[in-house]
Amino acid sequence: MQLFKLNRAIDFMGMRKFAVALSVTLMLVAIASIATRGMDLGIDFTGGTLIEVGYQQSADLGKVRDALAAAGFQDATAQHFGTTREVLVNLAPRADMSNTELSDQAFSVLKQAAESGIELRRVEFVGPQVGDELTEDGGLAMLYALIGILIYVAVRFEYRFAAGSIIALVHDVLITIGIFSLFQIEFDLPVLAAVLAVIGYSLNDTIVVYDRIRENFRKMRKGTPAEIINTSLNQTLSRTIMTSVTTLLVLGALFVLGGEIIHGFALALIIGVVVGTYSSIYVASAAVLALGISKADMMPVKKEGAEVDASP
Repeated sequence: MQLFKLNRAIDFMGMRKFAVALSVTLMLVAIASIATRGMDLGIDFTGGTLIEVGYQQSADLGKVRDALAAAGFQDATAQHFGTTREVLVNLAPRADMSNTELSDQAFSVLKQAAESGIELRRVEFVGPQVGDELTEDGGLAMLYALIGILIYVAVRFEYRFAAGSIIALVHDVLITIGIFSLFQIEFDLPVLAAVLAVIGYSLNDTIVVYDRIRENFRKMRKGTPAEIINTSLNQTLSRTIMTSVTTLLVLGALFVLGGEIIHGFALALIIGVVVGTYSSIYVASAAVLALGISKADMMPVKKEGAEVDASP
């Protein structure tokens, strides 16, 4: 028994103007937020000190943050790591003291504020130079991924499909990063990894849709390009829904049960899957239609001399 096997005739392309307006608005909001508010970069990119502390009882993060703020560590962040008895503290670098002095003073503050004994598990230092390198390398990783995808789709399909897939991927990445900027959610290396995973997920969904569009352009004798694309989207809708729902179930479990340490990672993937599914239907397909795809573009190229070789 196949789920969602319905006689669908949804006019996706008929709603493309509204979808394009919505996408452009979201992208402009994302760009404005990134330009004005910036990103709440984690210690991986900014540099600083990371301290892992173990408590004998469950730690109250509110009291931990208040104690650090009262001691002059206003920029410090604290979150549970694994269990409620383990706390991870991030400290921004300070010019008036070394990393060792910073970690010693912060641990002393936590020790005095603790209602029970605490244990220093580990201390890690990330220099600002390393943070700058990670920022540059992360940006280059996304750029190289987009260039590789552009080449792959252009070779496999046609240049209009390649352009449409890149437009959809830029749309997905920009909106995902924009949400993190708008709500000032910490952006660290795990979140960057999630954004790169979003690129792969969205591309996979787009390739499935493009395969069916190419197949129908060659198979369907009647119908405008918009009608053929609508038919293709309706035919792949069941697969798209099932893939997205099952993926979101896993990500939802990670977000709720995985602990605060991977909230950013799971949230980025959840946003990316939702936006990527939307873009595969409206952005990627609408872009191909806007670029003027036609049946002639999808016809297989006849090799020169093929008719002569086929004759007896």
